[in-house]
Amino acid sequence: MARDNNQIILAERPEGMPDKNTFQFVKKDLENVKDGQVLIKTLYVSVDPYMRGRMENVESYVEPFKLHQVIEGGSIGEVLESKSDQYKAGDVVMGMFGWQTYYVAGENEVRQIDLSIAPITTNLHILGMTGLTAYFGLLDIGKPKAGETVVISGAAGSVGSTVGQIAKIKGARVVGIAGSDEKINFLKEELNFDEGINYRTTDDIKADLQRACPDGVDVYFDNVGGEISDAVMTELNRNARVPVCGAISSYNKEEQDIGLRVQQILIKKSALMQGFTIGNYSDRFKEGAKQLGKWLQEGELTYRETIREGFENIPEAFLDLFRGKNIGKLLVKIGEQEYRK
Repeated sequence: MARDNNQIILAERPEGMPDKNTFQFVKKDLENVKDGQVLIKTLYVSVDPYMRGRMENVESYVEPFKLHQVIEGGSIGEVLESKSDQYKAGDVVMGMFGWQTYYVAGENEVRQIDLSIAPITTNLHILGMTGLTAYFGLLDIGKPKAGETVVISGAAGSVGSTVGQIAKIKGARVVGIAGSDEKINFLKEELNFDEGINYRTTDDIKADLQRACPDGVDVYFDNVGGEISDAVMTELNRNARVPVCGAISSYNKEEQDIGLRVQQILIKKSALMQGFTIGNYSDRFKEGAKQLGKWLQEGELTYRETIREGFENIPEAFLDLFRGKNIGKLLVKIGEQEYRK
């Protein structure tokens, strides 16, 4: 059967917030499947804040997206045709094949998903990149101890919500910062966070932090940067740890991002502030995935997904990340399985 491959490519590099001119929809002919390859039908694609950085033509921890090429990102798909001994039609796999409806992959470009552990979408968040980011960032850099106070910005997102749950497993007191009352209720009622602060409605975030953290802040897991992080940094305890995971507040700024000078705080508090990316821990992914899977199966971890539908809605879903419209992991469903096991 002839199949057209719909793709979304990077049409131009954005200045500030991406818009409709940033993305272009194109249709390409599918390549023939060769020995050692598989034809994949995309089922779900991930949209993630780090993708905004890859739209810039600047040196970073991962190479920029190429202009006029498909936008890469975590995806889940179903094998429709295989010329590989490793896969057969109907296998569900994941890889970085990105924003397109089909992909011809080399057998080493993808890995098979174990359908017995959890729903397949969890491999794009709590059992995948965002879960591992939370696991290693909190435990390797944050090192929370029982009774300490952990504050998380972007707390209702996929990373932040997992960080908070792991901190609770470790016996910490957890305070989440998020952008709506609905998100705060999710954190406190479903994830058992001890306190929540709505940064959009507060009149004084510093005063709210002091009320929520009467004993100060021992670990600050920073997903957003900006004025929220400036406020948290002033409440750090001695020997505090600050894993810096993201800075979403500045990703679409056109002007220079200027804020608090943190050096004196770090010196006076003997505090550690360390940036990281999940790639730093690539040799330990199996360790992290095993523990996350165990906690998930034991009911120690839970998750929320925001799933949009339709290939044509991928760009808008991506932009919604910066509008704060998701709770938990934001995914786009673009296809149905053709084989049922």
